[in-house]
Formats: sequence, structure tokens, C-alpha cells
Amino acid sequence: MKSEESFWWYVTLEGGAGDEETLCTLAELAGSIGSEVQERPKKVVLKAYFRSTQNLDFWLERLRSAISPWPGVDVADMGKIENRRWHTAWKEAFPPLPVGNTLVVMAPWHKGDEPPGRTPLYIYPGSAFGTGYHESTQIALELMEGLDLRGKTGVDIGAGSGILSIAAIKMGAGEVWARDLDPAVMAEIRGNLELNDISGDCFHPETGDLLQGFDRRVDLLTANIVVEPLTRLVPSISGVLRENGVAVFSGIVRRERDRFLETLEQNGFISLSELFMEDWWGVAAAHPS
Repeated sequence: MKSEESFWWYVTLEGGAGDEETLCTLAELAGSIGSEVQERPKKVVLKAYFRSTQNLDFWLERLRSAISPWPGVDVADMGKIENRRWHTAWKEAFPPLPVGNTLVVMAPWHKGDEPPGRTPLYIYPGSAFGTGYHESTQIALELMEGLDLRGKTGVDIGAGSGILSIAAIKMGAGEVWARDLDPAVMAEIRGNLELNDISGDCFHPETGDLLQGFDRRVDLLTANIVVEPLTRLVPSISGVLRENGVAVFSGIVRRERDRFLETLEQNGFISLSELFMEDWWGVAAAHPS
């Protein structure tokens, strides 16, 4: 958020008991830069905050698109909150974050404070999902750490901020496509590329729905999105993965693990490694055919 912003928008979501993580993820997918959860009898209420650089209708449209597959989630309230040192407080919410054994996620105002021995991923906390501070993103990054990506090609589905694609390049990948359904995030991806000094020759942001229209073969597919589109994505992945290619999936809550593993097995995938963080789970899987 820029210092001249005098207020934040807020939108209150309501869901059923136990929906805390779902509401948090939906708010982040819509571009929230922070949220508060309140547990009430038989329901959960989440107040999500949004930057005032866009009008409230813009954020409501993004939220309603995110929650449309979730019939138990509703918008209950909305409004504005006046500035209370937001111009400094919001930056304090994004300190350098070590991830796994070798990475650190950093907002650009922390450049120069990189921990020794860690590869920095510079990400501006904007409206796109994937600042690196959500467990599902960290799971995907850690699963990628366990792969040899040197000289490989990759595609990231639901790229958001571009963090997974940027990480793949910094892990040695030679060429990566970053696909997202929302054309509005392309500018943020390109901005994050510049922050990380990554050339456009090896990095290709493009608007697209899952793998529709993608006709290349790659060694790595990453997807950090919620389970419904992930499940729709799985049957088409074998058509783009090269031999010995790997797919990394995240954005799945613990209770969805068994159902998603069954989907992978039905489509010829073999689980290579799994990772839990809090209520979130991710998996790296190969398609041996």
C-alpha cells in the first residue's frame, strides 16, 4: 500500500464451523493483504482487508469469483477503515521469511538484509496471490527444493505473483511459463521479475485457464490453487509432462488429501513426496508413462 492511501477497504466473509483456512485462502486469492478470523457458534467470520488503490466493487468482484465454488461461504458486510499508520504497519507484516533449507522470501524494501547462504525471492506484496507467507506457497517451494531443476523447463498454473516460477528459475530452470486466469496479475508478475533481475527470454507470463491452449512439453508443473481446479487439472497434465517430469501440487487442506491422492492414482501418477504445514498439504508426483 502506498503511503498516501488514507483507508483500507474491508469485506466480511462468513462460513461454516471449521472453515477458517478456506476463508483465509479465498481472501488471499482475491487479493487481500491481511485478515482477521472470529469464531462464533456454528460459523466462522473473517474480515479481509484490501488496498484502496482499487474501488470496492473491484475487490467484491474478485471475492465473489473466488467464493463461487463454495456455496457455504457468503459476503456478510463491507466498508472502509481509516488509516492508522497503515503505510508503515502493512510493511512490518512482511519481514524476511526463510523457507526450507535454501530460500528466503523478501519484500523489496528488505533488499540488502539477505540471510547468508539463502537464495532470495523478492516479491512485492500486491493484489496477486503468492506473497510466500501462506503455508500452501511454502509447501510448494519446499517440495521444489527437493527436485533437480537445472536446465529444466516448467509451467506454473495459477501463477499469481509469479513466486513459484521465479523460484524455479533461481533453482536452475532454463525456461518457465507462468499462467494465470486473471490478466490483471500479469503486471505484478513482470514487476517481480524485474525485482529478481530475471530476463524475459527465459520467463513467459501468459493468461490462460489451467492448461487450455498450452501445447508445450515441460519437465515441471507447479500448481498452488484450491482443490477443485487442481482436480480438474490432473487429467490433462500427462499430456504436457516429459518423461521423468514432476508435478507439484499445493493449496490442499488436510481433509482433502486422501481424495486428491485417489485422483492422482486414477490418472497414473505416483506420489514422490508429501509435506504438511498446519492444516495445509502438498505433494510432488510423477507420471511414469
